[in-house]
Amino acid sequence: MERTPSLAPATQPIPITQLTTTDTGPVPTGIDELDRVLGGGLVPGSVTLLGGEPGVGKSTLVLQMLAARARTGSTVLYVTGEESIEQVRLRAERLGALVDRLMLVAETALPNVIAHIDALGPDVCVVDSVQTMYDPTYSSAPGSVTQVRECAHRLVQEAKRRGVTMVVVGHVTKDGQLAGPRVLEHVVDTVLSIDGDRHHDLRFVRAVKHRFGSTEELGLMAVCSTGLESVADPSGLFLGDRCAGIAGSLVTPAMEGHRPLLVEVQALVAESQLPQPRRSVHGLDGGRVALLVAVLSRRLKLPIGPQDIYAMAVGGVKVMEPGADLAIALAIASSLAERPLPAGVVACGEVGLGGELRQVARIERRLAEAARLGFTQAVVPRSAPVVDAPIELLRVPSLAAAIELFDLRSHDPTE
Repeated sequence: MERTPSLAPATQPIPITQLTTTDTGPVPTGIDELDRVLGGGLVPGSVTLLGGEPGVGKSTLVLQMLAARARTGSTVLYVTGEESIEQVRLRAERLGALVDRLMLVAETALPNVIAHIDALGPDVCVVDSVQTMYDPTYSSAPGSVTQVRECAHRLVQEAKRRGVTMVVVGHVTKDGQLAGPRVLEHVVDTVLSIDGDRHHDLRFVRAVKHRFGSTEELGLMAVCSTGLESVADPSGLFLGDRCAGIAGSLVTPAMEGHRPLLVEVQALVAESQLPQPRRSVHGLDGGRVALLVAVLSRRLKLPIGPQDIYAMAVGGVKVMEPGADLAIALAIASSLAERPLPAGVVACGEVGLGGELRQVARIERRLAEAARLGFTQAVVPRSAPVVDAPIELLRVPSLAAAIELFDLRSHDPTE
């Protein structure tokens, strides 16, 4: 039986120690919060996928980024497949993004997009969106699994071959996942997610995948008349409208990746007129709030079982980490007792099923941020480490001890 001759490989393996690194560091995008998430900027030759719900600001963000790069002398190309060039021009005028080196083309055929890249030789190219692109080689419609997969593969190959920084905008499904085949996320270098509450101006930018740096950074931006604006001091923004002296309110230093955020947690306990008391939670983990209500009721014997309980994180931010447990529980107890907590106090700690308090990660960074904003005391678990921050630590071993510390049982209606 005749054997088929094997093909000679196009490249030869070489020792890794003989490789030399080249200067392919990140280039700043011109948007501070985006650069924070990307670890300094976009790497030449990389492919970034940006996903988010409709209307959250994806097209606005990439247009602002292209305009900022164009002002530095870079040649940038915006390929729009969803809007006409006149629509994009109107948005650019509103955003102050009318820059000569920002080139615009409305195109959905992938071969034509590549031809434009060949002719222009841009430093950065944005494709908005990958679901509108199609390759005539395949008979399926734009947005189909085959078209999205093949177009994404081709864009990645062209970006690597030319050294062009490619940013691809993608749609998301109802549950917030990127639409299309899973391979779409695998072939790109970076996956960015932008999200936010439609009823608030705040937008959060996160890196779900990032081959060139950490995925634990968070970028915060606010919607304004001129587009998306970086928020340099998010904690100050969250607490800007806080009213002191209200029962059921407490601030917790939460962590979003490496970034500490001071968030006000509010709770309201009210007499219920329903057979099944209402539990309404916004911006917090509903499962953990239910756990805390059970601990307060069972372990501490607080009469909150037949009460309606409302709990929320103020400002449109979502706090899902266990480190907010202590603040939520104290806010609920404060509302039940109708006794406000001191305005200069923050609280952080995880509550166990036995009512014990457990320490949380990065507590020094949390408390340093609290001290920067003028808070003077922090309620923390007894096992919390010593921190180098100008703030007094009130160490307590349990949730019961924390409630006794602020005398939140004195107005207990059962007493």
